[in-house]
Amino acid sequence: MVQPTTSQPAAQGQLPASAPPHVSTLGQLRASGHQLRTVKQELRHNLLEAMRTGRDAFPGIIGFEQTVLPHLERAIIAGHDVILLGERGQGKTRLIRTLTGLLDEWTPAVTGCEINDHPYAPVCARCQRLAAELGDALPVSWRPRSDRYGEKLATPDTSVGDLIGDIDPVKVAEGRTLSDPETIHFGLLPRTNRGIFCLNELPDLAERIQVSLLNVLEERDISVRGYALRLPLDVLLLASANPEDYTNRGRIITPLKDRFGAEIRTHYPPSLDAELALIEQESRLAWDGADPGAVLPAHLIQVIARFTRLVRASPAVDSRSGVSARFAIAAAEAVAASAVRRAAITGEPQPVARVCDLPSVVSTLRGKVEFEVSEEGREQEVLDHLLRRAESDTFRALLGNADMSALLAKFSDGGSVETGDLVPATDLLRRIGEVAGLAKIMERLEMTGGESLGQAAAALEFALEGLYLMRRISKDAIDGGAVYRT
Repeated sequence: MVQPTTSQPAAQGQLPASAPPHVSTLGQLRASGHQLRTVKQELRHNLLEAMRTGRDAFPGIIGFEQTVLPHLERAIIAGHDVILLGERGQGKTRLIRTLTGLLDEWTPAVTGCEINDHPYAPVCARCQRLAAELGDALPVSWRPRSDRYGEKLATPDTSVGDLIGDIDPVKVAEGRTLSDPETIHFGLLPRTNRGIFCLNELPDLAERIQVSLLNVLEERDISVRGYALRLPLDVLLLASANPEDYTNRGRIITPLKDRFGAEIRTHYPPSLDAELALIEQESRLAWDGADPGAVLPAHLIQVIARFTRLVRASPAVDSRSGVSARFAIAAAEAVAASAVRRAAITGEPQPVARVCDLPSVVSTLRGKVEFEVSEEGREQEVLDHLLRRAESDTFRALLGNADMSALLAKFSDGGSVETGDLVPATDLLRRIGEVAGLAKIMERLEMTGGESLGQAAAALEFALEGLYLMRRISKDAIDGGAVYRT
């Protein structure tokens, strides 16, 4: 059972674990014995060290252990720039962001440098001038690994100036000449010098703009307009893209694809266990300490995971589009929210999600799925059918051979039980009455809160739905709920 949790922060959002070194000048840096390494050397060294010590180099990444990660590790060791190809919602950007955890915790840079020059080898005109003037007194600052990551969504309106740079009219207005390289306003790529830069949805970038990246990937330098400037960059460039651009938005030009050292295919969670782990890790089921978070029982998470996998495999769904992992995450959050809504309206002390919370979210999830043209108008019907299959498969897996005679006996004399998304747990339990063997049912559903009325109601409602799907009892749908009967 998932208790209220929040998502773990991405690696680049974490605060440094230690204070920066007490080194503030180039002379002190040389005396400390610091060695200059390129960003790719840094990543390679720290990845190999993580492998030797058994540390997880890609925290929070689920389902890629035997497929994607070995290829990415080889690419990092080889010093390759990487393009990740995969359908939407496969965790491409999440994976890229974890790479910041392989950077050194602190790295030195010339104080005030726009492109983070290393004090040992400054490349911009300003830093070279300061190094010549100040020598060992050149001021040094320390940058945390979280500041060494840059990211850009490659939209069609992205310009060369956004990525590479352009003339800064303010600096020209200050009296500098156009031939002065210090009048350049650097773009996102050079500002991520000595770091990791990610271009998301690369095919969306206009082809004439993609050309500006050719030198970055091959000669490792940039040029800005008509300047006689050759600025070497130290950067790891990564990109994400859809393997088959079913929207026909654009393409990656062949010379650019050729310059990426590694092309790695990603995928959706390969197993039910991986799907479950992903939902549990990413779902936000509690907001803050003031509001109660919903308990989302493990059997409902399994229903959602099976539902997601069935939708993905359905011939009615456009496989080129894919079904994002966000589908399952949003479903879990919506089901939990339905329980919180019921508790707010009825006064339940602890929101616990039940089967009755599942159908209401299907219509809100429909927009996350692209169906085949032949299925137009049947979208709701298809999703409802797949949800019933997911419930049925989960019931068979968890309670298929359980003794349900005591619960079936409640209907032997023509009795019925009404439930719904606004029926509180106490009312549902009163309507069902005492059921022998309830503790065993809850145990098989991994529900540890034996004294919780909400969890007992969730277990019994799931059992009722399973008996209906196994055609042991009947069910009449009503607005916001159902009536189970013989």
